[in-house]
Amino acid sequence: MTDLTHIPETYKMPETLSGEVKALLVLGIPMALAQLIQFSIYTVDTIMLGRVGPEVLAAAALGSVVYFFLWMVGAGPVMAVSPLVSQALGADQADRRDARMSVRMALWVIAFMFPFLLILVVFVERILLAAGQDPELSHAAAQYMMALAPGWPFAVGIWALRNFLAAIEKTRVPLYLITLTVLINTGLNALLIFGYWGFPRLELIGAGIASSISYFLCFVMFAIYIQWDKDAREFDLFKNFFRIHWDRLREVVQLGIPISVTTVFEGMLFNACVLLMGLIGKMELAAYQIALNVAALAFMLPFGMSMAGAVRVGLAAGANNAAAIRRAGIATIVVCIALIMLFAIPIALFPSGIAGIYLNVTEAENGEVLALVAAFLPIAAAFMFFDATQVAANQLLRGLKDVTVPMWLTGISYWVIGFPLAWYLGLHTDIGAVGVWIGLLAGLVVASILLGSRFYWMGWRRHR
Repeated sequence: MTDLTHIPETYKMPETLSGEVKALLVLGIPMALAQLIQFSIYTVDTIMLGRVGPEVLAAAALGSVVYFFLWMVGAGPVMAVSPLVSQALGADQADRRDARMSVRMALWVIAFMFPFLLILVVFVERILLAAGQDPELSHAAAQYMMALAPGWPFAVGIWALRNFLAAIEKTRVPLYLITLTVLINTGLNALLIFGYWGFPRLELIGAGIASSISYFLCFVMFAIYIQWDKDAREFDLFKNFFRIHWDRLREVVQLGIPISVTTVFEGMLFNACVLLMGLIGKMELAAYQIALNVAALAFMLPFGMSMAGAVRVGLAAGANNAAAIRRAGIATIVVCIALIMLFAIPIALFPSGIAGIYLNVTEAENGEVLALVAAFLPIAAAFMFFDATQVAANQLLRGLKDVTVPMWLTGISYWVIGFPLAWYLGLHTDIGAVGVWIGLLAGLVVASILLGSRFYWMGWRRHR
């Protein structure tokens, strides 16, 4: 018999907006911090590789195009976990089997995908050369990807386990585990990038190896914690792990494919702009890598909070509570915008100081890149408001299992409007690299309007 004494209080839906904001923050702050800290693995790599030189940083940017494509493809089954588990618990707080099947089948899908994605990694250098990128940078990027690839299933698997733990209100220990992983990665970077304490100096390849090892260790720590924690243990996630549940596997795939496509639409806009910058010049590419890293790091807080919003909306939808859906939606969007502004304001005011974190300001060879970063960051700060709005609306819609229409809205925003404008302004006008950022901004503005309108229709029209 399931012990109901450990059911979190926040499964209950508050009847006021202030109560919902409090419930969201209790769940979302550890999730947002964990998301921020997990992404900082990539940030630490960027900063430490920047100390090696701008060309190494540019090669890392090209390699990251492919790596984050793999990450985005894996996002589908991972993000399907949250609405499936939260809606199941919203409908029946004692349900354990339904949630267990969802997580297990999501991990199965990740395992199935890995061999096929490895094939893509083998052809990274040829793909980059076909896209017109510099041969030396393309070769270095391919080596970086080969070192990063073994860590992919563990990195995505961590995300799936985190979403499960968030749905059962277990967010604090995952935050500690992610923090420990960043420390491990930083130490391994010191050994393998710079060759400290007798280790070989592997530079870019060393960063990839360090990340792969760190993700593997982190996944193991999450699995151990799930087996150790008394509440998580009730779900028996790893019991009879190889038993297949066809109906749930089908549902994970049906939800996961539109989520993956949506994530690819968004993420590949930024990655395609990496290729545009590579066509403009090496220094522009290195500067874009830094500015994009700053913007992405700031994005992690509202992204993590929006995932908490998806859980809150999923619980409300599972309980058929329309008013709670609306309260959770309003709370999530307001909190996400407030969080991003904490980053956007200092980024807009102090772009040169932020650029100096990534590159040595005393070295003359870095002067051009530093100036470009200082020009890019104010535009990045401007689009953060719209980025926070669109991610909040998108995650809330996923909490309602509404994934197909948002997929098309995202595709229109980024690939009918955003990328063509970035291509035209970047390659065919005098503003050059700055024009690429203007195209990104336009795509995010349209996405925030369309997705926000979709959630309004779902929350206020469909759910009454």
